[in-house]
Amino acid sequence: MDQKAHAANTFTNYRKLISLADHDWETAETGKIAGLNVEVKNPNQMVDQFGRSFHHFCTTSYLGLDHHPALLDGAVSALREIGTLRIANSKNRCKLAVLEQYESELSELFGAYCLSTLSCSAASAGILPMLASGVFTQNQPPLMAFDRLAHYSMNYLKSACADETRVVTCPHNDMDFLEDLCKQHPKVAYIADGAYSMGGIADMNSLLYLKERYGLFLYLDDSHALSAVGTFGAGLVRPRIQAFDDDCLIVASLAKSFGASGGLVMLGSERQKKLIQRYGGPSNWSQSLNSAAIGAGRASIQLHHTLEFGALQEKLQANIQLFDSLIQTGQRGSNMAIRLIRCGEAALANSVAIELANLGYFTSAVFFPVVAQGRAALRITLRADMEPLLIQQFCELVSELLHARNIGD
Repeated sequence: MDQKAHAANTFTNYRKLISLADHDWETAETGKIAGLNVEVKNPNQMVDQFGRSFHHFCTTSYLGLDHHPALLDGAVSALREIGTLRIANSKNRCKLAVLEQYESELSELFGAYCLSTLSCSAASAGILPMLASGVFTQNQPPLMAFDRLAHYSMNYLKSACADETRVVTCPHNDMDFLEDLCKQHPKVAYIADGAYSMGGIADMNSLLYLKERYGLFLYLDDSHALSAVGTFGAGLVRPRIQAFDDDCLIVASLAKSFGASGGLVMLGSERQKKLIQRYGGPSNWSQSLNSAAIGAGRASIQLHHTLEFGALQEKLQANIQLFDSLIQTGQRGSNMAIRLIRCGEAALANSVAIELANLGYFTSAVFFPVVAQGRAALRITLRADMEPLLIQQFCELVSELLHARNIGD
């Protein structure tokens, strides 16, 4: 029997990864900045199992909707009205009628054919290997070009995609490199983030040029921008796509600024949606969003059409600008809520995060493999419902700790 030889560790090497990273994770857990079990006392304030109370500065609920009364009421009301948590079926066989209604409302909000999933990661796990096979590109398997900094939820699928087609890794936001690929191959699919979890955004102007010139297929994860920015919370990517067609696919989380739960896929056609529902594996296996998640999501959609929602977006931008006026980072001036203070070594990032947590401020120390070796950082995120005084106090304390350790971006 003819078998293709496959080189091990072409795309992943977990043994090496763990050997390099596990000491730093152990340090974080020992220092009580990882492995925490918390109770939420009020928006932005938590108490952990050690009795420490701290403000939350590594949240991804950028608009603070995870505490919004309308979303909480929507979740509880939907659960009571529907009378069950979920239908125990794969949803291509049988699903709650209210889920179909929810997806229709999402489609109307974002101007695309929308499909819900249990998570954004589940969406990518189901869709990317299908994209690699060519079923979305006229049965012509595209060259799969992953941005080097594409989120792990996409990057870890390189090996599955490589079973269908050729996979390459692009230097981050290198549009010349990407254009050369487009010139050399009849079809290229680019997999990247709209807004990156460690700061920075996609070069949408260049990507749209390449899409128009060469037919580049765009697969973009806009989780950190959805709801946080854009009219009616459309994010960074969707507003730039004038006519949503079959050569663009957006995935996003409904559990960040949107304030609910699960993942979202924006598609150009009903045909694409049916293919994913039937063959999308992890995006469709035995569970779908439960009734509480649907209720919260529908309440969020309603909120997206209100003046209050726009005011929350404006408050988030004001808080971002306040932070930027007090602490210099490489992300200064970006309208995304993520800021990184580079520390270099993981031990230093852990040390600062540990001291901050003990002083009542919870942040993330990020290190390899989340970022490159030697590029460890303190990751800080902001919310619309943070009071300016809290941000000022936090920045003053951070500046003192950084100065004591001679850390500067």
